Amino acid sequence: MTNTGEKGLAARIDLWGVVALGLGTAVGVSIFSAIAPAAAIAGPGMLLSVLVAALPMYLIAVSYAYLGSAVPVSGASFAWPARFLHPAVGFFIAWARIVANMGAIVVLALVLVRYGSMLMPLPTKPTMFAVMVFVLAANWFGIDVAARVQKILLSAMLVLFAVFVIWGGATEVSLDRLQPLMPDGWNGVVAAAPLLMGLFFGIEAATEAGAEVSNSRRNIPLGIALSIGSATLLYLAVGFVALGLLGGPALAASEAPILDAARVFMGPLAVPVIALAAVLSIGKSLNAIFAMFSRSLFAMGEAGVLPAALGRIHPRWRTPHVALLAVFAIGCVGLFLPMELTFLFLAVNIPNLLKYASICLSAARVASHYPELHAQAGFRPPAGRMRVMAIAGALCALALIAVGFEADWRPYALLGGWLAVGVVYYLAKQRGR
Repeated sequence: MTNTGEKGLAARIDLWGVVALGLGTAVGVSIFSAIAPAAAIAGPGMLLSVLVAALPMYLIAVSYAYLGSAVPVSGASFAWPARFLHPAVGFFIAWARIVANMGAIVVLALVLVRYGSMLMPLPTKPTMFAVMVFVLAANWFGIDVAARVQKILLSAMLVLFAVFVIWGGATEVSLDRLQPLMPDGWNGVVAAAPLLMGLFFGIEAATEAGAEVSNSRRNIPLGIALSIGSATLLYLAVGFVALGLLGGPALAASEAPILDAARVFMGPLAVPVIALAAVLSIGKSLNAIFAMFSRSLFAMGEAGVLPAALGRIHPRWRTPHVALLAVFAIGCVGLFLPMELTFLFLAVNIPNLLKYASICLSAARVASHYPELHAQAGFRPPAGRMRVMAIAGALCALALIAVGFEADWRPYALLGGWLAVGVVYYLAKQRGR
């Protein structure tokens, strides 16, 4: 059970906090890196690839909105599969996500420091450590403080992206640079879609703190809908302007596509503006991961599948302070991982896709076997339709796991070894009980 009483976690996240956590988690590293390789495959058709990539996430988001409005809990990625599928499923999904979140923290801190170094020289790993200390402090004093930081960073980032879209769109964009729209036809559009899936990862972030969302049965589904809709519009607008400024071939060849596009109309001002946008964008994603990962560890500690200390709540700030310290420690260990982005991205994405599949299957089971929970959901498609959408979302997630193996097998080996350790730990824990 999740602590929600007088001494439990405080319900301080409002609707815009849900949006800030979801949109703020999703709009991070990918927008600054993924559009170039996608343009190399699909040309200007990468704009259509964004919509193709969004479709599986829309199906997955429906399952999150449904369960979040029916059974709001903290540590949802552990609690829902453990309750509705099997306790072991919940454990292994959350166990795998320890690797995913470690990788995510390292990716975000690393890319943040790289963009920050455009503004001033920064030592890489000491600065990554300092960033994690700052984010720990932002989360230590209450989820409302973390959500407030998230709103400020998100607002500033959206202003800078609005400058990019409006200024660039009004001056140098040429529709001729978007021709031919699909140089390799629909094959190129579909082939580029897996690269862009990461644009939407994390859109469901606030469900991990479901017990801390005020009026959760309304705010969770509405917040998820606003988050994924806003993210789609943002990516399309930024991608359109970047293509209209550079054209498909130049965008595909760029190592910093947003920066190179901004240089066309901003000139020397592009470096500080885009570097600041990247730092704000990535910083808020890192802040959200600390908030959500700590809730997952908190739920596992409270359930007794990890050390009980992780389920403790700070008596004054009403935050899972021990779990937050654990997240910080895991991030510090991650500083010893290979600093290769392809390796790190896959280490993040595989467990996340497993999580998405398990949440969709949990939603299908609730729709089929828990009529009382289905009836109390604030977002409630007909049970049959909900089951079909949830199963479709699970199949999409599992298919995407298979796609990544050719890119780099090492993250799969790392995850397999980590899951083997989890099997030993889980069996020992069960025997101890």
